[in-house]
Amino acid sequence: MNTMASISTPAGASSPAFGAHPGYRRMFAPDQLTLGIFLPLRFYQGDMQALAGQADLVADIDRHGFAAVWVRDVPLFDPAFGDAGQVFDAFTYLAFLAARTQRVALATGSAIFSLRHPIDLAKASATIDQLSGGRLVLGVASGDRPAEFPAYGIEHAERGARFAQSVAYFRALLRADSPAIGSPLGRMEGAMLLPKPATGAIPLIVTSSSGQSPDWIAAQADGWLTYPEATHVAQGPLRLAQKIKAWRTLIPDGGFRPHMTNEWLDLVEDADHPRTPLRGGHVLRTGRKGLIALLEEWQRAGVNHAALGIQFSQRPAAQVIQELAEEVLPHFPSHAGPPALATRW
Repeated sequence: MNTMASISTPAGASSPAFGAHPGYRRMFAPDQLTLGIFLPLRFYQGDMQALAGQADLVADIDRHGFAAVWVRDVPLFDPAFGDAGQVFDAFTYLAFLAARTQRVALATGSAIFSLRHPIDLAKASATIDQLSGGRLVLGVASGDRPAEFPAYGIEHAERGARFAQSVAYFRALLRADSPAIGSPLGRMEGAMLLPKPATGAIPLIVTSSSGQSPDWIAAQADGWLTYPEATHVAQGPLRLAQKIKAWRTLIPDGGFRPHMTNEWLDLVEDADHPRTPLRGGHVLRTGRKGLIALLEEWQRAGVNHAALGIQFSQRPAAQVIQELAEEVLPHFPSHAGPPALATRW
């Protein structure tokens, strides 16, 4: 009989390997880099028509062979903070996109684990993973928009502790047996969560620090998503390499854990346009040759997946996606891995 207990165990020791997980295997392999596309393809600026036709382009992204599409999780729009993110609820929209795609991994960048109860997070995640045939990869975070926390009745200062508690609770819920859970977020015994993930587990990719120590991230995360450092000069990828190396030396079992980063692009038609920082370095204007060079630098630094946001591109999204697919993606192909599980839902 299970006993009520604390639920914090290292990811490498407790989670099954992701060798059979179609989404994880499509995105990640040691010493290699794959490409994903961040949604939305155009920013919402007061008119939902900015998102019109986006699902058709996501279907094109899938057909072209990109490794992943990423959706952002922004529960409330704070005009003082900035953009509204994806606008659509991340989990609902991923379920919609699961029906429009066949191979591409479906990733969150990032689900705010501090704001929602882990039962609801686990129920939504396992559902999408089943509907997509095992393609869900969860980027998770503690949240960075202060206005959202009082709206949920949660103290902003508590987000780091709640994040760690939610990760532990979430993983316990997804186990095959009926867990006995004792947590500050709730107590559960004699019940279980359905459905379970399609292949037994869902990768949790921790974003930045999420209020945790480097040792916690090394022990608990199934992967790490961080900001890229400067992308217009060689020093940025070199600093990123040092950060990745330091993290990997802390991983208790020394096993492979993938690293991810992202960049917002203004990809111009001139292939030779130099890498030029915009908006205080938050956006990179470049031609495709400069982008390929950056991705090669990231790969040497130890990055395993790059998520590219094209919201700031001045060209139509379809043109940018086509150029990326024809000229950049062949240098960084997605991994074959196991196919998505057959679904007849």
